[in-house]
Amino acid sequence: MNAIQWVGAGLFTVALVHTFSTKFFERMAHRGPDHAGMWHLLAEVEVVFGFWAMVLIVAMAVLLGRQAATDYLDSRNFTEPMFVFAIMVVAGSRAVLDMARTSVNIIARFIPLSGGMAFYFVALAFVPLLGSLITEPAAMTLAALMLRDRIYGSSISTKLKYATLGVLFVNVSIGGTLTSFAAPPVLMVASKWNWDSWYMLGHFGWKAALAVAVNALVTTLIFKKELSRLPRTSQSRSAKLPVWVALLHIMFLVGVVVFAHHPAVFMGLFLFFMGFATAYPQFQDRLILREGLLVAFFLAGLVVLGGQQQWWLEPLLRSMDSTTVYFGATALTAVTDNAALTYLGSLVSGLSDEFKHALVAGAVTGGGLTVIANAPNPAGFAILRGHFEDEAIHPIGLLVAALPPTLMAVLAFRLL
Repeated sequence: MNAIQWVGAGLFTVALVHTFSTKFFERMAHRGPDHAGMWHLLAEVEVVFGFWAMVLIVAMAVLLGRQAATDYLDSRNFTEPMFVFAIMVVAGSRAVLDMARTSVNIIARFIPLSGGMAFYFVALAFVPLLGSLITEPAAMTLAALMLRDRIYGSSISTKLKYATLGVLFVNVSIGGTLTSFAAPPVLMVASKWNWDSWYMLGHFGWKAALAVAVNALVTTLIFKKELSRLPRTSQSRSAKLPVWVALLHIMFLVGVVVFAHHPAVFMGLFLFFMGFATAYPQFQDRLILREGLLVAFFLAGLVVLGGQQQWWLEPLLRSMDSTTVYFGATALTAVTDNAALTYLGSLVSGLSDEFKHALVAGAVTGGGLTVIANAPNPAGFAILRGHFEDEAIHPIGLLVAALPPTLMAVLAFRLL
């Protein structure tokens, strides 16, 4: 253990505390208008890990030299932040969002629930499961945008806002386990442990799908009074897009998903998409570039800071049995990215199948507890936070709201 590992662990702890203290920085911005811009910047949750990652690199340059600091940065894999940025912007485009809304409205017509209850249920049950096909960040983006426009844009209670956020985060985290390529924590181990999509569906997927449906239904029924007052369906207020435009957007979306592990390809496709969006602005609403960049910055910071946590996380995982690792992974996921946990598990040789299942199940179970627990969470956070008081989502509020759906996931994975 060396000094930089201690510095990395310390800065990671500071960053965690910082995420719980964003309202403090907002108050500082009001008290000190001369530096309000800096305080507002530090109050952005998406900036937290990027900021402290920068501090870590400066510390490495001072303690180890500039070359060591740049070598460490070069050793980090930033494919996931780039992918999440690209998929957020493409999935949040008008054409893709209109198609998703239409699909949800069609399904909602067959759900025997009144008012907005049917839409709400489908948005929290069907869309998260789409994450197993179009990837979890894309599913999170679509669900958050639809919920923002239909639910959060209405006069609803703060309790409903937090409950919806908690269920959304948990359902997206477990909803990507029907296949082997869509959930980041699954991707880290699927190839090494020879888990294909049929394996995932048989051992994880059907349990997750049941938990997702129950979480969505229970929350819908609890807030029946509020949701029943909302309209059952809604039509897009924008003009209908030509078929060729919709097809082209689908091609861009599919291309980015298929080449998710090849940044040179999916970023090239993304730049072509941006060129198309610029050439035909009449077919676009505002692209969520700012939100996407903030989320990418957040995840990149997590990659940099998380790379210095292996020295204490890996021995901790090795010391656990299969039962302990499930609940340990669920708890640890709340304070570190769940994909990092499963990646560390993949480095350990000789693990039993029971241990492997418990590690992955625990990692996805805890993926909704905090904004840093699962890679898609910052996307939903960035899209929905404007509808909370002071445009801030309280971490404790999210944790409390995510506990009931997390418990349902525990029951599904441990008892079924």
